[in-house]
Amino acid sequence: MSGKALILGKIKSNLNRSDDLKSRAEIKNRIQAHAKGLIPKRGELPQAQRVALFCKEAQRVDASISELNGFNEIPAAVSDYLRDHQLPAKVKIAPHKELVDLDWDVNTSLMVEQGRGVGDDGVSVSLAFGGVAETGTLVMASGPETPTSLNFLPLDHIVVVRANEIAGNYEDIWARIREHQARTNAESALPRTVNWITGPSRTADIEQTLLLGAHGPQRLHILIVSEAPQ
Repeated sequence: MSGKALILGKIKSNLNRSDDLKSRAEIKNRIQAHAKGLIPKRGELPQAQRVALFCKEAQRVDASISELNGFNEIPAAVSDYLRDHQLPAKVKIAPHKELVDLDWDVNTSLMVEQGRGVGDDGVSVSLAFGGVAETGTLVMASGPETPTSLNFLPLDHIVVVRANEIAGNYEDIWARIREHQARTNAESALPRTVNWITGPSRTADIEQTLLLGAHGPQRLHILIVSEAPQ
């Protein structure tokens, strides 16, 4: 018997698992049941208060917020953001139907491209899967219509999130992701990547001095849309 097998055998013996098949079944059932741990109460609020808490926490970590009534207001809000920060009137948007179908030419002079992010993109516009009120976190699920590269390559990231898709806690978002995948008959149980974004990219590795934009966007602007999905 090898040393590795001897060590693992002693561990198994000390765990008192007389029925290994039963233990494996219990572990499998626990994983598939998606059992929840302790959930903080601070996010368990009515929708209006959840949105308010989300805004407070997101702004606390240097994100900026604009609240809109409908998706039709997004092009003007993006144009205002670029003008306020003296940025070129050019954006790369996610190829999501709800963004692509917007009338970007009305009352704006924006140059709009769609697709995956590349190194020279200055500003990107993405659609979030949802948000988490307790930490002001955006949840970005990867897919053909929501390329992950748009979350990290541009220096300015503008993210659209619906107010009614801001959850109180992380566990609710995971449950919603699983439900969405099952409802859309997706091949995989989960998206390839789920990014949790709380504020702009930052680091304090050098002399504990906070630096924004170290590993991704240096500015994060969130457009919260109150319009419910069709």
